[in-house]
Amino acid sequence: MAIADDLKKTLTDPTPLYFAAGTADLAVQQAKKVPGLIEQLRAEAPARIEAVKNTDPKVVQEKAKEAAKEAQEAVTAKVAEVLGAIDPKKLGETAQDLALRGVGVAAEYAVRAKETYDKVAEHGEQAVRAWRGEVSEEIVDIAVAVEPAPEAEPVAEPAAEPAAQAAPKKASARKTTAKKATAEA
Repeated sequence: MAIADDLKKTLTDPTPLYFAAGTADLAVQQAKKVPGLIEQLRAEAPARIEAVKNTDPKVVQEKAKEAAKEAQEAVTAKVAEVLGAIDPKKLGETAQDLALRGVGVAAEYAVRAKETYDKVAEHGEQAVRAWRGEVSEEIVDIAVAVEPAPEAEPVAEPAAEPAAQAAPKKASARKTTAKKATAEA
């Protein structure tokens, strides 16, 4: 039964679909930036091409030789340092320490990956709502809740009166009309 429940949960969970929608939406947002980058490259290209044309190949070759020589010296020194510092006892401790650090780093990356997955899925859910028009409906609902629609004239609704209180008021209204009628006669 547990497998069936897990399968049902997996098949009904919309998060992977929201993640896909979020990824697609973010890709579209990035793709919208491409024309601007192309224009920037198009504007910078002549100056870069001219700089490459004016560069002396011998100068570039000398710089590459110097960089390679420095790198070779640095690597040789580091290898000599590492080989000279090898101690069998420390080597085991270092390997164990590195393994533990690796586990910690892997766990940290797993947490970050889950957080990023959740953020992209949330973005996807918002994108899907926007595509469906649900966001605008929610904003209207929130606006109505915050600021009710203005009315032309506030209408006071009469409060429901119990029958016992309504009878004396009707009687006093009759007495007032009777007094007015007597005064006029």
